[in-house]
Amino acid sequence: MSAQPSEATADRVLELVRTRASSAEAEVTVRTGNQALTRFANSSIHQNVAEELSHVLLRVAVDGRVAASSFDGPPDEDGLARLVDGALEAARASAPDADWPGVAPVSHAPDPDHWDQATADASPNERARRVAAFVGAADGLETAGACETEATVTAFANTAGQRLNGRATAASLDGIARTATADGSGRAASMRLGDLDGAAAGGRAAEKARQASDAQDLEPGRYEVVLEPQCVSNLLQFLFVYGFNGRALEEGRSFARIGEAQFDPAISFADDATDPGQVGVAFDAEGTPKRRVDVVERGVTRAVLHNRRTASGAGTESTGHSIEGGDAWGALPSNVVMAAGDRSTEELLAGVERGVLVTDFWYTRILDPRTQVVTGLTRNGAWLVEDGRIVRPVANLRFTQSFLEALGPGAVRGVGSGRELVSGGFEGAYLVPALHLASWNFTGGAQG
Repeated sequence: MSAQPSEATADRVLELVRTRASSAEAEVTVRTGNQALTRFANSSIHQNVAEELSHVLLRVAVDGRVAASSFDGPPDEDGLARLVDGALEAARASAPDADWPGVAPVSHAPDPDHWDQATADASPNERARRVAAFVGAADGLETAGACETEATVTAFANTAGQRLNGRATAASLDGIARTATADGSGRAASMRLGDLDGAAAGGRAAEKARQASDAQDLEPGRYEVVLEPQCVSNLLQFLFVYGFNGRALEEGRSFARIGEAQFDPAISFADDATDPGQVGVAFDAEGTPKRRVDVVERGVTRAVLHNRRTASGAGTESTGHSIEGGDAWGALPSNVVMAAGDRSTEELLAGVERGVLVTDFWYTRILDPRTQVVTGLTRNGAWLVEDGRIVRPVANLRFTQSFLEALGPGAVRGVGSGRELVSGGFEGAYLVPALHLASWNFTGGAQG
């Protein structure tokens, strides 16, 4: 897949803007490629869909009045003209934007080469083989899930002369196995479809389902926890969206205090689009190159993320964390990477005196952004652990817990040595290990 058609479309959009409003500022992103999904339920494939992607995003500023518009479909002349005319009309009808920071200057972006040609060319049969391996490894349990591949080429251009392009592939397999009384999950994700081991994911899902069957209630209270990577990614997402976010900091909603030891010394994480285990391109929706941002180093808060607007207000530079449609939220994470520790999951469990092993979180909702108190539920398997041994499965639990407190100084008892790539909200990707935490506040069962 070549970037040339996307670059040509971006250039044509800028030409149309200049002919209609010569003094306007404009930035355009063109994304092309393909996305395909093989879905299964009742242990059989029931849907295979594929879509050609062709998306154009335009933002214009006319005399300090700003508007954005997008277009999906073949980028023919009529369609692009309507896109430009609509954006300019909306900008002229908008109120002046006193905080408009202008378009990004010319700067170089790294090329992380998160591309695999075999994934870009993947056929339905290749996805089906992973599904078949997942189903087979479940050994008779009912299964459901999906295998997905995506390949995109992205081009960016603006009226300041910034021009960037990049390409990326991604693949994922996400499924459950089910007994009469429990579900277990198995997942894998990578830039390469070839990295996905369907049998391993299916076997893990089936093992969890069987071990979680006939679960019993657990008395509410504070317990040690071992959180598997999906839980850790969910935890970090809340910290980033509501805390390590230039807009939240500017508005006084963030807990982040630069230079303070707000976390346990075992905790270090960054946003790094160049990490070889990550996915995506290394520039954002404003054409700002992404660079590694060390957010927490050995427990000390070092930085927050910025887009151009929040960076301007803070008197600093954008970190490259603008996403399409994300202006209301501020700067959002794209490629979170947490430093691994030195313990396997088994070794983490061995260190638990009395606690709970948790596979997944779901339906998590923020209660207080400044303290990071979040409520949610466990899902797809939880187990009581005593003296380093799994004792029995427990029914789904509700928790109400400060995520900041859970990772605070002295609160982290172990960090896993293995890391998994997990997709998160707002198009983010999280490369994270499991964690053993000293205290987690379970407030009741799934019903309350």
